[in-house]
Amino acid sequence: MKRIVWIALGAFVLGVMLAGYVFVYLPEKKAETNSFLSQGSNSLGPNLFADSPQIRPDLDFVAVSEKIGPTVVRIDAERVETGTMGQDSTFDDFWNRFFGTPQQSPRNQAPQESRVMVQGTGFFISSDGYILTNNHIVDKAKKVQVFTVSGDEYEAKIVGTDPATDVALIKVEATNLPFAELGDSTAVKVGEWVLAVGNPLGMEHTVTAGIVSAKGRQLGLGESGSYEDFIQTDAAINRGNSGGPLVNLKGQVIGINSNILTPSGGNIGIGFAIPSEIAKKVVVQLKDRGRVIRGRLGVSIMTRPIDQDMQKALNLKDRKGAVINDVEAGGPADKAGLKRYDVVIAVNGQAVENSNDLRFKISEILPGNTVEIKFIRDGKEMTATTTVIELTPEEKPKPAAEVANKNIGLSVEALTAASARRYGLKIERGLLITDVASGSAAERRGLQPGDIIIEANRQKVETLDQWNAILKPLQPGDPLMLAVRPEDEGGQFQEFILTLRVSE
Repeated sequence: MKRIVWIALGAFVLGVMLAGYVFVYLPEKKAETNSFLSQGSNSLGPNLFADSPQIRPDLDFVAVSEKIGPTVVRIDAERVETGTMGQDSTFDDFWNRFFGTPQQSPRNQAPQESRVMVQGTGFFISSDGYILTNNHIVDKAKKVQVFTVSGDEYEAKIVGTDPATDVALIKVEATNLPFAELGDSTAVKVGEWVLAVGNPLGMEHTVTAGIVSAKGRQLGLGESGSYEDFIQTDAAINRGNSGGPLVNLKGQVIGINSNILTPSGGNIGIGFAIPSEIAKKVVVQLKDRGRVIRGRLGVSIMTRPIDQDMQKALNLKDRKGAVINDVEAGGPADKAGLKRYDVVIAVNGQAVENSNDLRFKISEILPGNTVEIKFIRDGKEMTATTTVIELTPEEKPKPAAEVANKNIGLSVEALTAASARRYGLKIERGLLITDVASGSAAERRGLQPGDIIIEANRQKVETLDQWNAILKPLQPGDPLMLAVRPEDEGGQFQEFILTLRVSE
């Protein structure tokens, strides 16, 4: 009897404890697992809000802003402009180039000297006062002033500039300064959160957030000698942001804000930053030499990606590499035996993805060093070795020719000494394009009367018989490769190659 009583009592106690657990603890757990905002329902699948900035500790914009903020400075650069007022000054050209906004103001027509103040951003990269910024901020500046977040003011000296990458290094005389860490821009992924810090439109120390929208952008905003590999972001960038840091959520600088694309001059979510990996290499040379020394191979290369027609015509396994347009006589490439139509696929054992990749790889090799070039010729891999020479400031790279698919929609005639004189041309060999059909693919792709075809399918063409012999075996849709010399204007021209399909 006593045993039954004890069993009953024990069961009662356990029942009370179980009931307490169910009513006190389980509702909370149930709410956590079934909440739409936290875990979602079975019908909706995984919770889309689980990684929202509100609950993810790695999306702490405040901590990143507090870390990078003290390293960012405002830069006032004063330059003297001399020109005819009433026309766009260099300052206006600067804004038009980078922001697309003409400066409108009444001006006199008389030439005069004026002082122009350019404002931008920079950031410390060392405790002893070295600052990274854009070249276009301090270019030709007579005086550069730096203002820190803490209110300190310094006069800075320009250590070195590199117009080709739009990077500049300046320095103030101070110690124990907060400085930013340059991160690895090659590790940045599209869609990653980033912050842009700067002084847009005079609003000092502004932080904007966005994502990496794209990588490897070439905009063609600079001169032919520019090296562009921009990070695109939708973090708001406006005038004054130039030279400021683009920061990942580790507080590392992965880019230097450089310019925007806009029809109005204001931010529309398309901004561009110079990758930190480019800046790292440039800064070392600017600090040591005050300028950047680059290597040169002595070739011009096709700018656009290798397309299907080019791949077939050159017997390539894939579309990676850089196609040589022209080889400079007596240059390193010429001495190594490289020729037009060769496709460079590797430099010193490193694969070449495209023409821009080749330019960067060659430029990073110091003059006098030996370079091994792997290339494809007629479908066969070959290797050549040569010595890189220096690309001097006066020897900017030849502007690479525009190459695109083209259909035949043109008329040609054999170029003779008499016709060359008649058309005012210096070249006396080749086929002269006399007419381009209106609305044809040839017209859409840019061929013009006066352009000269010097090779077709890698064979020299100087007569109509040679031209017809090359075209005759081709079927509709077959690719035809041409080497073209544009119309000679003032003795300046740039040969280029292109492929087009034979029309029916």
